[in-house]
Amino acid sequence: MEYILFFETWIILAILFACLEIFVPGGILLNLGIASLVVAIGVQQQILDTWVLTLTTWFIIATFLLIIVYFITERFFPGETIIDNVFEELDIYGKTVNVVEQIGPGTSAGRVEFQGTTWTALGDGSVISAGSQASIVCKENISLVVEPTQ
Repeated sequence: MEYILFFETWIILAILFACLEIFVPGGILLNLGIASLVVAIGVQQQILDTWVLTLTTWFIIATFLLIIVYFITERFFPGETIIDNVFEELDIYGKTVNVVEQIGPGTSAGRVEFQGTTWTALGDGSVISAGSQASIVCKENISLVVEPTQ
């Protein structure tokens, strides 16, 4: 464990981490290299004189650098976040659909063609004949509720 207290060990680690950053991008290894450099200075100045203190200092500095760099990069280089409309009912309201199978009378379900497929459709109680057009009112579970277009 004596090699942990050598200045050269920490310099070699700092250079190794910095070089490995080329192959594993993201800044993590560079932060570990900077922590190794700080520890190397502490070992050279004989501030860090035991292996427990040396390793603890390295872990604390590396963790601190990782947290700080994370918050800095999140603030100045935010990722692309696109939040689309999560309520598809708002997108389909009022769309015109073709009635494939008669809907009604009453609560009798039929079928409509919408977005390239057929959907089970419920009406407002009136008869909507096949071949006509209807407007979507809302979505009820996996069925569309439609009304005849004027």
